[in-house]
Amino acid sequence: MPSPNPMLHMVCGKIGAGKSTLCARLAKAEGTVRLSEDDWLAPLFGDQMRTGADYVHFAAKLRDAMTPHIQALLREGLSVVLDFPANTVEQREWMRDLLEATGADHQMHVLDVPDEICLARLRERNARGDHPFAPSEDMFHRFARNFAPPTEAEGFTVIVHRHEA
Repeated sequence: MPSPNPMLHMVCGKIGAGKSTLCARLAKAEGTVRLSEDDWLAPLFGDQMRTGADYVHFAAKLRDAMTPHIQALLREGLSVVLDFPANTVEQREWMRDLLEATGADHQMHVLDVPDEICLARLRERNARGDHPFAPSEDMFHRFARNFAPPTEAEGFTVIVHRHEA
């Protein structure tokens, strides 16, 4: 059921932090749609993505293509769980543009999970083979170097999810 105040949920966390797991849980709310970057990137560009630079290139193309769709969903009163990483200022600027264009409410979910836990989850996920992408530990570390959690100056409503040991 559409809402007069749709919510845009965004997630920030390193590879293996549990972003998609949280997004699946958030998407169970009535009137909420989950959009997953991986679900779109894999069939559209998966055979062309071999490096981190390939991911950055194709993820930008996907964001450009998805922008009007996401805006339409929010304008129609549907809440959106955006299972796209909000791990860099550039990624969050795109999300900020979505908010400004639609006037939607928002929550920025930040997953605070130690690297060793993320890496263990990554190894398990890769071993299961049930994910469209299997990034290496080297790729984890390369992407982690660019990870920048949101700052207060960015103006997001932040909800931190800490890993419980």
